[in-house]
Amino acid sequence: MATAYIGLGSNIDPEPNLRGAIAELRAAFAEMHCSPVYQTDPVGFSGPPFYNLVVRLATEHALAEVVTSLRAIEDRHGRERTQPGFGNRTLDLDLLLFDGLVTRDPVVLPRPDIRAYPFVAKPLAELEPGGRHPELGCTFAELWAAFPAGAGQGLRRLDLDLGC
Repeated sequence: MATAYIGLGSNIDPEPNLRGAIAELRAAFAEMHCSPVYQTDPVGFSGPPFYNLVVRLATEHALAEVVTSLRAIEDRHGRERTQPGFGNRTLDLDLLLFDGLVTRDPVVLPRPDIRAYPFVAKPLAELEPGGRHPELGCTFAELWAAFPAGAGQGLRRLDLDLGC
């Protein structure tokens, strides 16, 4: 059984889209746990705020199957892939980690967003503080603590039950 961490985000009808994604993930994968949900402003473009969280799940599926499943869930929630770069999203499911694997195919793992964005690092650290980054060796809590002072100022924790 492999452990996967997925970053979820939405800024178009975020609550119903995330609730639907959680329900589909729960149906497709074995065990699942969720971080708190955070509201953040978009990065690299203007638009409505995002709701972000990280999910840990157990799976017997191979890496490529998980990637295909995540993309299919995004598509069922109206994910548009036509615009280049950053933009509004009905649903974004990013595979962050898969059983400590370091690879570049079929996706880059560990996902660089873990080190780049507070809206990924903080929920991951809250969900799995003692988990270790497979390349850096530090815990997720240590990784979050190493972010610059004030990095979390734009994160607003929401009291939102998505059924996790």
